[in-house]
Amino acid sequence: MTRGKLITFEGGEGSGKSTQASHLVAHLGGQGIEAVLTREPGGVPFAERLRELILAKRPSSPNTEFLLFAAARCEHIADLIEPVLSLGQWVVCDRYIDSTRVYQGRLAGIDPELIAMVEQKTVAPVFPDLTFILDVNPRIGLERARARGELSRYDAASDAAHANVRQGFLDLAAAEPKRCVVLAGCEAEMELAGQIAAVVDRRFLGQG
Repeated sequence: MTRGKLITFEGGEGSGKSTQASHLVAHLGGQGIEAVLTREPGGVPFAERLRELILAKRPSSPNTEFLLFAAARCEHIADLIEPVLSLGQWVVCDRYIDSTRVYQGRLAGIDPELIAMVEQKTVAPVFPDLTFILDVNPRIGLERARARGELSRYDAASDAAHANVRQGFLDLAAAEPKRCVVLAGCEAEMELAGQIAAVVDRRFLGQG
């Protein structure tokens, strides 16, 4: 059986990741491809409990936060991502390893070697086949976040922190151009969905 594909969506707060991930799953369904939509942190019950803990309050040590994210991802991979991919279905995930690299690595100062070592032990078999980075001006993203309701502690970070996050994702995309595709998150919703679908069709389905 052909193994499924793992496609991830990354970007700053309010960049449209969740919306576009949903559109992509619908598009894949129209192409006859079974796809599961999920998110990080979370995706499975135990990881969702860790998500509540992570978003509630920042731990005293950045290492604690990093390890909580790693634990949630281990459960997510074991209980959902790996089994689904093994069945030949696709997984579309709202945030994944790049968010850890940016938020815990670049922003919180976790040693990149530690992040890489943990990735090697947990993520290596389930590395993304394609990552969309939705780039949007942080001010626009924050306006969107406010419009959807209460801000998380990540949404409520300083302007400088949001700018740093944005640059972090752009730097990751520049470092891994074969995997990462940067698109303007400020595009009209369905226009952006069409661009994403076109990339997936061209890369994996031999269309376009």
